[in-house]
Amino acid sequence: MKVYEIVEGTQGILVLGNKDDEINFFSQDSRQMTNGGMYIPLKGERFDGHNFIESAFQTGAQAIISEKDVNYEDKIVIKVKDTYQALKDMASYLRNHRPVKVVGVTGSVGKTSTKEMIAAVLGQKYNVLKTQGNFNNELGLPLTVFGLRAEHQIAVLEMGISDFGEMHRLAKIARPDTCVITNIGLCHLEFLKSRDGILKAKTEIFDFLKEDGHIILNGDDDKLITVTDVKGIKPVFFGVENKNGIWADEIESRGLKGIECRIHVKDESFKVLVPIPGRHMVYNALAGTAVGLTYGLTLDEIKAGIESLQSLSGRFHILENEKKNITVIDDCYNANPVSMKASLEVLQDALGRKVALLGDMGELGKNEVEMHREVGRFAAEKDIDVIVCTGTLCKEMAEAAKEVSNGKKVLYFENREALEDALDELILPGDSILVKASHFMQFEKIVKKLAE
Repeated sequence: MKVYEIVEGTQGILVLGNKDDEINFFSQDSRQMTNGGMYIPLKGERFDGHNFIESAFQTGAQAIISEKDVNYEDKIVIKVKDTYQALKDMASYLRNHRPVKVVGVTGSVGKTSTKEMIAAVLGQKYNVLKTQGNFNNELGLPLTVFGLRAEHQIAVLEMGISDFGEMHRLAKIARPDTCVITNIGLCHLEFLKSRDGILKAKTEIFDFLKEDGHIILNGDDDKLITVTDVKGIKPVFFGVENKNGIWADEIESRGLKGIECRIHVKDESFKVLVPIPGRHMVYNALAGTAVGLTYGLTLDEIKAGIESLQSLSGRFHILENEKKNITVIDDCYNANPVSMKASLEVLQDALGRKVALLGDMGELGKNEVEMHREVGRFAAEKDIDVIVCTGTLCKEMAEAAKEVSNGKKVLYFENREALEDALDELILPGDSILVKASHFMQFEKIVKKLAE
């Protein structure tokens, strides 16, 4: 961005510097400024980024926006009222003044894997910018937008929320040409209360949808199917049960190699192997197909994109430890009842003894105990040899699993540290191990120990 664009976008005041200079790097982390660029000091409950301005300049920053009076010769200084709001305003300005198309992806479950699928498909024809990791909130989304370069043709932006109003603010930044919603599940009930509340919050993504835009929804979701018309735009639905749009059948698991299906588009179809296991990946492939068709890809290009998909660390990433002779399914980034059940379903297809290492699920609201018990019963009914539950709420999961386990091995550990200490005795050569919990449980430390 040119300095004058930043001033215009933030309605700030240029205190020092040349308005025609260009800024190519933005960060709120003073330690990341070695490449030059602009430091954006943010305020938190226990810190104030303004205290690190000197450090940011020492590590290479060339420019700054600031709520406080700052005077550094030979630097660019822009005074603003609120740096956090300025961050979002800059991203909104940048998105509005660049000719890139934007695909916004949201939903209760599967946002990141669907984003990755869509980017893999579109990447067969276009130069694509995509959200890195889970940079999907009011800080992460602007930082993703700042990654836009002249060569980018389409941006695939993941958009995550936990309360009402958040999606409206995210949509104002992203201004999507295409909106994709994966499902309406049981996430963030602590704030959104019900699935109807989640539907209301997620569909705020339509608030800034372009007039000639597109809406792509999961037609098997009983809440999303109620969306019939938005700003005169009729949704395109995808599904397995719902065959009124883009749909799939002939679904067959190939174990940990992935899942195969046939995707139907009007009177055409193609067979494809999604290289990540799990029935839920069929829905991701269908979403990717719908977006690919929207942007003019052929079915051959879409098939190639789907089959090129690679898993992310923490999201059903399969690790082989040849020394220990074990397979680790790293799905520890996050968890809710829907994703937990989907991962347990896939574990059944693994080779050897099947071990589920499960941890607490967060932000489930007042029914969190029963939801953990429900997952426990579900796990005990599957073809899984050992169920290991860890955490305060998982005590309920373990008890429910034992009630219906018919003698199946069910273990409980009070915390992650206790589980770590027991891993050497618990895991045997030839095991396939699912590691799944909400992020706050830090189960990535379990994965690291298993992978050593």
